[in-house]
Amino acid sequence: MPYVAAVTWQATTGTEQRVEEILAEMAVLTRAEPGCLMYEVHRSVDRPGAYFLYEQFVDEAAFILHVGSDFYARLILGEVVGLVDHRDRFLYTTVAFA
Repeated sequence: MPYVAAVTWQATTGTEQRVEEILAEMAVLTRAEPGCLMYEVHRSVDRPGAYFLYEQFVDEAAFILHVGSDFYARLILGEVVGLVDHRDRFLYTTVAFA
């Protein structure tokens, strides 16, 4: 059953360019992971520096491998954490209706 992460970031003023560079690199690397079904990045049209990421993986195990990857540690934990004022992550599974 698909496992979804809905993530929001608020970049610190002046860091938006670097945040977008990181997101571009994350998109390429994450989409190449065997368990990734979707990795979409969205920029707010009315809130400067606000981003929404929609990530879908084949299952929770694939998501755990993703957040345990070297590139996640380097780019997200090593850089993004210091470039954003706020981060939220909500995790979901698909509701199967008959």
